[in-house]
Amino acid sequence: MWKRPRRGGHAHRDDIPPVELCDQCGAVFPADRAVCALVPDSSCAQGRGGRADGLRLLTACGEQHLEELREDYRRRPFVEEELWAAKVTQALSAGPPALTVAEVARRTGLHEPEIHRAVLWHNRRLREAREQPDP
Repeated sequence: MWKRPRRGGHAHRDDIPPVELCDQCGAVFPADRAVCALVPDSSCAQGRGGRADGLRLLTACGEQHLEELREDYRRRPFVEEELWAAKVTQALSAGPPALTVAEVARRTGLHEPEIHRAVLWHNRRLREAREQPDP
């Protein structure tokens, strides 16, 4: 197919190097300078039965910021119910809504007792958030 020639002075998408965003400071930097690590995070569900469920990929502009991020996640408790709630939320928001616990179980790979515990955990968190005074 014929392509129109580029006019001078305009960057072409192929000319723009890939960039990353530091999860700690928000700086934008060249992707080839990124330092990354996987850390446990019970709020992170990647997909149905995904091996990466419960893991979050951190990206930082340098080793110091990566270590600060790792430390933040080390202090954060890993709560199974939170992971299950993330899986349930993902299943309910992808495609037609699930109407039964059995359907949610098929979509998430969770057992019915885990789904019930996830819903209880989620509802308790919502209730606690509503009870907190606004800053």
